[in-house]
Amino acid sequence: VEEASLTILLCAKLDAHADSPERYWANAPAETAQMLVPMIGKFYEGNDALQRDEGLRSIGIAGQTIMLAAKAMGYDTCPMIGFDPVKVGEIIGLPEGHLVGLMITVGKALKPAYARGGQLPASEVVFTDRFPG
Repeated sequence: VEEASLTILLCAKLDAHADSPERYWANAPAETAQMLVPMIGKFYEGNDALQRDEGLRSIGIAGQTIMLAAKAMGYDTCPMIGFDPVKVGEIIGLPEGHLVGLMITVGKALKPAYARGGQLPASEVVFTDRFPG
């Protein structure tokens, strides 16, 4: 983090669904927006786990996109864990109701990445139709 050219923190606002939900469908056909916008609040309201899950899901998608775009531009990236998200939130002045989900460093690698420890076999992570058992 200290030597990276750029460090990106991806954060989520947990009650984003309640903040002008029509903005999520602003570019959709009117009939689509009229159908879906009223559903947003009902879907997320009162479900803290779903709000957190949606925030982390969105962060994951954005993080992967950032990493792929950086690589396409000739930069190296590293998704970071092992930091104290509460302390980082304090440092950046993270508002109440938000969470820090992912830290990504961007720059030119000073040395090759550590070798991967291995990948789980597909039989342990890919299932057809249902989980075994």
